[in-house]
Amino acid sequence: MRTILPAKSFVLLFFIFLCHSINGHAQSKPNIIYIYADDLGYGELGSYGQTKIRTPNLDKLAKEGMRFTQHYTSAPVCAPARCMLLTGKHSGHTYIHGNYELGEFADSLEGGQMPLPEGTFTIGHLMKQAGYKTAVIGKWGLGMANTSGNPQKQGFDYAYGYLDQKQAHNYYPTHLWENGQWDPLQNPVITVHKPLDPLTATNKDFEYFRGKDYAPAKLTEKALAFMDKNAKAPFFLYLPYTLPHLSLQAPDDYVKKYIGQFDEKPYFGQKGYASAKYPLSTYAAMITYLDDQVGIVLDKIKKLGLDNNTLILFSSDNGATFDVGGVDRFFFNSNGGLRGAKTDLFEGGIREPLIARWPGKIKAGSTSELVSVQFDLMATLAELTHQKIAGTDGISFLSELTGKQNEQKKHPYLYFEFPENGGQLAIRMGDWKGVKLDMKLHPDSKWKLFNLANDRNETTDLADQHPNIIAQFDAIVKKEHRNAHIKEWEFVNPKFVIKK
Repeated sequence: MRTILPAKSFVLLFFIFLCHSINGHAQSKPNIIYIYADDLGYGELGSYGQTKIRTPNLDKLAKEGMRFTQHYTSAPVCAPARCMLLTGKHSGHTYIHGNYELGEFADSLEGGQMPLPEGTFTIGHLMKQAGYKTAVIGKWGLGMANTSGNPQKQGFDYAYGYLDQKQAHNYYPTHLWENGQWDPLQNPVITVHKPLDPLTATNKDFEYFRGKDYAPAKLTEKALAFMDKNAKAPFFLYLPYTLPHLSLQAPDDYVKKYIGQFDEKPYFGQKGYASAKYPLSTYAAMITYLDDQVGIVLDKIKKLGLDNNTLILFSSDNGATFDVGGVDRFFFNSNGGLRGAKTDLFEGGIREPLIARWPGKIKAGSTSELVSVQFDLMATLAELTHQKIAGTDGISFLSELTGKQNEQKKHPYLYFEFPENGGQLAIRMGDWKGVKLDMKLHPDSKWKLFNLANDRNETTDLADQHPNIIAQFDAIVKKEHRNAHIKEWEFVNPKFVIKK
């Protein structure tokens, strides 16, 4: 004998099913964590060829996901790279072109960099539109709390870390910023660029550059708290760590992991930034510390039961730093043999690691040679969250991530312009790479041309042999460049002349 349910029971069951379906759909949205290193070179991870610095967690991330070999930042220094990452614009269209500094290093003079303007549409806004909780925890560099660049005005529900890049030169600051307010740390005031006298410096003098609260540890602490709080709702966490950007400062227990492995001499601050008794060991320690933070984040995701529903991406804002602050990028082969470094549009300044992990969606142990760039991230997340966007220069690489390479669209070229370090242009078109240098002093500077397929380190200039390619590059510049809004950044089509 069958039992016939009353009509009210059918309504109730349907309601329960509907609620379950809605909740299940909401929870099916993947969490997204984008971890951004600072001045990490292309060759500073074990999975990208590093042999002297240990990065087991990031190497494991690569083994469990996809490793990109031809991925680019949008600019070779901090602020513009971050602006273009978050807005999906290339450097011909971006609002922020360089590190335009406001204020000074002292707490009382903290002024940040040129802020993002009102009305900017960022990845934060994109993800909020999709129903995500959003946070930026780390180095912002796109405006102070009392400006239009306040991260909470730019799409982020929660913001913690450094607002001013200059403050981030010190890993033991007096404060970080939490939702526009000071979060005081247990650290003394440190004049981080004060040099020591090599003839009189003692161990105690080196200790001047140490404090109690290590800023990267605070960033991880806040990131874990954000994930705890939002474990039941989809979240987007933008996690731009300051490591391994100078100054050379790391906890003793990490530095001790490397002391004795390198032939090193003390650095006394003669080229800026904090002095360090063991500069090579400290630099390696900073990268290993960053690697451990990635491991802590991964462990948290697993403990929360979110591992299979979280896309984690890791990259860096530009190549390893130039010859300042006690860093020896040649000793560590930091840029993997690529020409140039931070502030250069040669490959060593702009080619970056990109590792992506999403269990069940991204093939473990895979490698991608797709030519991609960080301003692609907005288009990628828009496709992932089923949103249509306009005004981006990026192309989604979601098909590449999910094994649908035959459906992956490709850039006809990548365009770069950078007003600092003399004024530079670069274009990547297929295997061809063009670079122009010193354009502020020499507006008629000629293109250098390289074939990256057989000359990845840009050693042989082929420009004279391929005038047709040079003509295409000139046409691309005319198409992609828009005049900057301040004269310091306009060098492609200047209305003034710099006199020698």
